[in-house]
Amino acid sequence: MEQHPFAPFIQMLGKGKQGSRDLTQQEAQQAMHMVLSGQVEPVQLGAFLMLMRVKEETGAEVAGFVQAVRASLDLPDKLPEVALDWPTYAGKRRQLPWYLLSALLLASHGMPVLMHGIGGGTPGRVWVPDALKALGIAPSASIAEAADNVRNRNFAYVPLNVFSAELERMLDLKAVLGLRSPVHTIIRMLNPFHASASIMGIFHPGYDDTHHQAGILLGEKNMAVFKGEGGEAERNPDGACNVKMLRDGEILEEEWPTLFGTRHMKDEAMDIERLVQLWRGEIEDEYGMAAVIGTAAIALRTLGRADSISAAEELAAKLWETRDIAYLQKVQG
Repeated sequence: MEQHPFAPFIQMLGKGKQGSRDLTQQEAQQAMHMVLSGQVEPVQLGAFLMLMRVKEETGAEVAGFVQAVRASLDLPDKLPEVALDWPTYAGKRRQLPWYLLSALLLASHGMPVLMHGIGGGTPGRVWVPDALKALGIAPSASIAEAADNVRNRNFAYVPLNVFSAELERMLDLKAVLGLRSPVHTIIRMLNPFHASASIMGIFHPGYDDTHHQAGILLGEKNMAVFKGEGGEAERNPDGACNVKMLRDGEILEEEWPTLFGTRHMKDEAMDIERLVQLWRGEIEDEYGMAAVIGTAAIALRTLGRADSISAAEELAAKLWETRDIAYLQKVQG
């Protein structure tokens, strides 16, 4: 029986301790192109993803995968200018997704944000679509609508399946295979609208290095990756935060200090209405306020709006104090 064209990629990963090896960036790009173009059998896809999971993907492999995915996206010729790409794929279970207010804060001050993600994944978590619904913000139903929302409102949220139904199908294989796969890394680096900067959160140790290395290979100019609260791009004010960055192509690493002396308890209620209430100034929330301003500060530093951690934090606090509360109505459409 003639060998399947995709079989060599599985062989590269699965020949054992002595025979297996990492894929090159070019090989990873070719492999993902075959996956996305339907040239791979289901059993091969499962084997490939799980071999990659056991080995753990390299920065070069992620860069190749992302190149193939970007090439597969059906995008309009003219895209809106986006300041910040904000992937959100983890969901929150201990604290509310305060980073949504950080994104809206930046957008309300003239920094367009494109957010993309999923909803309804792991049970017991608050997912972005639910939180946006509480804020009165509808997801973009198409890429064209997302582009219009960015142009007219400075903010858009796009479900992953609008960009790529195949990527979401691969992501859903976690329920069948029982383990995350490289897709969880790839989707955070999509930056589909070619934003000038991107911010991403990780949960598993070591993946900040993987994202950082992939960003360098992809030629990203402005990027921040850090272990965020719950795996999202949200600064946890209860602990120090190591941020790996690219600023105008320069490689940086910064240690952002903890903001509180004692840790806050888990939010048992997870009442997403509090997001709206904090934005409107109707409630006080020590943790929530610190998370919003702290996350916005990392984004501002990534965008080049501040030349130090303290300057970024001061600017973020000023933006919050001068926020246009009515902006929420504008972004609701």
